[in-house]
Amino acid sequence: MPKYWLMKAEPDTRIVKGKDVKFSVDDFENDKTTAWEGVRNHEAKNLMKEMKMGDQILFYHSNCKTPGVAGFAEVSKEAYPDHSAWDSSHPYYDPKSDKENPKWFMIDAIFQSRAANLVPLSLFKYLGNLSSAEPPEELEYIEKTGLQAIKTMDLVVRGRLSVQRATEDSFNAVKLLAEKGGWEEMGLSGKAKPQPKAKKAPAAPKKKTAARPKRRASAEESSLSEEEDQEEEAPVETVRKAADPRGKRKRAKSPVVEDKLSDMPESRPRTRSRKK
Repeated sequence: MPKYWLMKAEPDTRIVKGKDVKFSVDDFENDKTTAWEGVRNHEAKNLMKEMKMGDQILFYHSNCKTPGVAGFAEVSKEAYPDHSAWDSSHPYYDPKSDKENPKWFMIDAIFQSRAANLVPLSLFKYLGNLSSAEPPEELEYIEKTGLQAIKTMDLVVRGRLSVQRATEDSFNAVKLLAEKGGWEEMGLSGKAKPQPKAKKAPAAPKKKTAARPKRRASAEESSLSEEEDQEEEAPVETVRKAADPRGKRKRAKSPVVEDKLSDMPESRPRTRSRKK
């Protein structure tokens, strides 16, 4: 029985060390077979080492205007050492890599087909956030099973990792979405449809109360958007002036609280160069 995966690449031009590392569904279709080199994340590497010949792949466009599943592929060669890691001219050269004891691995993948309709990230997020167990009328063809499978995809619940597990049900649901479409009428062809702002209730008359320090969000309450890949600065309290008995004023020390960011995502999904 084959396993199922989602693998990301960047379809837009990006120059690293003088080389364009873009790899789009057009490039994949033209090359037919590619080595999935340049992955420099240990979790993603270990997932590739699990892959077997014949495993199925959702090919995903990442780090672009409209990210989403753009095609389908199959594992054609199981994991072997990623030689690009010890090539100093390669964009993802790793000086700590050793030929005798390889640190990084890659697989080969063969192109199967394009998605007739690119399945956008905005649609995955929309379906993942549905409270209903039933898919919307426009997408009823994926049925309850497909909707539930999409809700639990790593792409929906985790986001950033460049190689992810999928399931047979989620793979089949995405393939149906790519074939049939229908979400354009829902305003989900690209970016997610903006939610209307809730009306503010009339403000109650303010009562004079003693001032107290503002509550700072805890590390658990502070969140970081995985798709926007932005870092937030740790808040710093405003310096307060304390009265001096002699009429002078001195500065109180300003405590700094640093938010702890756990489970930081991979810096960015790695792209593939074409196999010659």
